[in-house]
Amino acid sequence: MGDTEMEKGQLIGNIAGRIPELIEKAIDMRNYSYAPYSKFRVGAGLLAANGNLYGGCNIENAAYGPSNCAERTAFFKAVSEGVQDFTAIAIAGGPEEGIRDFCAPCGVCRQVMAEFCEADSFLVILAKSVEEYEVYTLRELFPKSFSPKDLEKV
Repeated sequence: MGDTEMEKGQLIGNIAGRIPELIEKAIDMRNYSYAPYSKFRVGAGLLAANGNLYGGCNIENAAYGPSNCAERTAFFKAVSEGVQDFTAIAIAGGPEEGIRDFCAPCGVCRQVMAEFCEADSFLVILAKSVEEYEVYTLRELFPKSFSPKDLEKV
């Protein structure tokens, strides 16, 4: 096992007891989704470093542009309450009938994650259920992100 895989394993171990709770939150948040146009319901459970859990759901708009993804909803809720340090996020999404596949975050959501999270230590959990999920680091999903560190180089 390489160093990166070992580090990822340690990160997962650090939150192992919270993973079911994160996934359950993401699945539950799908119930609050406002998705009359796509009929694709997404929920997110965001774990802050202080242990607090924030939920988010996708919120669509007839003009499409003002729509907001579940992941960003969770981040914005936390940030609006003064929290800016995060450990992991679980995401569950699919058609209204149920979750059929893993639902990865869109590029805009990955960029928001890059703003607030360390790419090598923030975990993204893609879930179909509490029993069936995949875990990635943000770096694995967004290897060449633009972050506040890039502005320090100017």
